[in-house]
Amino acid sequence: MPKEYRTIQEVAGPLMLVQGVENVAFDELAEIELASGEKRRCRVLEIDGGNALVQLFESSAGINLASSKVRFLGRSMELGVSEDMLSRVFDGLGRPIDNGPEILPEKRLDINGLPMNPAARNYPQEFIQTGVSAIDGLNTLVRGQKLPIFSASGLPHAELAAQIAKQAKVRGTSEPFAVVFAAMGITFEEANFFTESFRETGAIDRTVMFVNLANDPAVERISTPRMALTAAEYLAFEKDMHVLVILTDITNYADSLREVSAARKEVPGRRGYPGYMYTDLASLYERAGRKKGKAGSITMIPILTMPEDDKTHPIPDLTGYITEGQIILSRDLYRQGAQPPIDVLPSLSRLKDKGIGEGKTRKDHANTMNQIFAAYARGKEAKELMVVLGEAALTDIDKLYAKFSDAFEKEYVSQGYNTNRDIEETLNLGWKLLNILPRTELKRIKDELLDEYYGKI
Repeated sequence: MPKEYRTIQEVAGPLMLVQGVENVAFDELAEIELASGEKRRCRVLEIDGGNALVQLFESSAGINLASSKVRFLGRSMELGVSEDMLSRVFDGLGRPIDNGPEILPEKRLDINGLPMNPAARNYPQEFIQTGVSAIDGLNTLVRGQKLPIFSASGLPHAELAAQIAKQAKVRGTSEPFAVVFAAMGITFEEANFFTESFRETGAIDRTVMFVNLANDPAVERISTPRMALTAAEYLAFEKDMHVLVILTDITNYADSLREVSAARKEVPGRRGYPGYMYTDLASLYERAGRKKGKAGSITMIPILTMPEDDKTHPIPDLTGYITEGQIILSRDLYRQGAQPPIDVLPSLSRLKDKGIGEGKTRKDHANTMNQIFAAYARGKEAKELMVVLGEAALTDIDKLYAKFSDAFEKEYVSQGYNTNRDIEETLNLGWKLLNILPRTELKRIKDELLDEYYGKI
């Protein structure tokens, strides 16, 4: 039976100081029992001799220092896992919130997981089809990759996340595919949007959802992605599933980290975020990947809203260092009505070359991808020139590039949130758009591919 302490000295916001404790460890789970018998969970943040600084997961309202008692449970926070988690919705602490029964766990896992040994990693190289042309065709997602979406306030990242979660699949394999979806600090309306859109399409059957609402405690927000990744590791490495983890919104997570850090009176780093934020984010992102000897994998799409649309803000900046590229949403394209408004030029998937080509997508993929990038970039330049100097200043070929740029945004990028394009459809659409340009301009495509596809689609 855990020892009880009635030595709470102070309660300040979510923090509580307990004195005279013995054999208590950092990150250990505890529970506080109020005079009424109500129990609340907390965890150890700091140990200094016999003093323990404890952080509450719930509100500190109603705690009476004299009559409340604290029990330290001798273990860190755990999640009970089982295959029954699929199709269920949990809160940020892993408790069911869909009116369904409690999960009967097959085992209990520490939510902090174990970092993957670099020597035990397999290289990501299998194509994952999201059904979104701007990702599949130009910034390809590969199994085991971490590919974040950089959004901004008011942009439709929720719709894009739901679309990817509904449509994503590993082609050419019958291996089971699951989605683990973790939402941090979102509104009730957003949470409802995700659950309803998954239910409508039946995607909920292969999805595990963890939802932390904006009015839930900041501390719970810090445990939410760890709960989700623990469920993902179990499904991937013990049940051999391909798991896609979508985390939204990392900005809310980082803000909670800052809030808790300020409550602990730590020395702030850039913009008030704690100096260890890089390490903390890495401890989440690095849980994605493939392991040697294991059939399953974890692919991760973290979503973050860039404060003030600033790529150099600490959250997108650090995320960009740890992950393998980024998909960037554009406010300009959003204003023009593009759905989804993916800005393909600054977007990047560092592993795209590993997941494309013959046997994975199609032999013309790499060539057409490079040609489309180049043509779109030149078309954007031509349009900028047109704004400054007028259309008369453009050469005939510049006008064709400008036409290509417009058609590319309207047809290729803006496909709508309910359109699921397979990779052949995306590649064929690319050829159809390249037909706007004369064959002599397509210098990045091999002649034999031009002979086979140019003007034929």
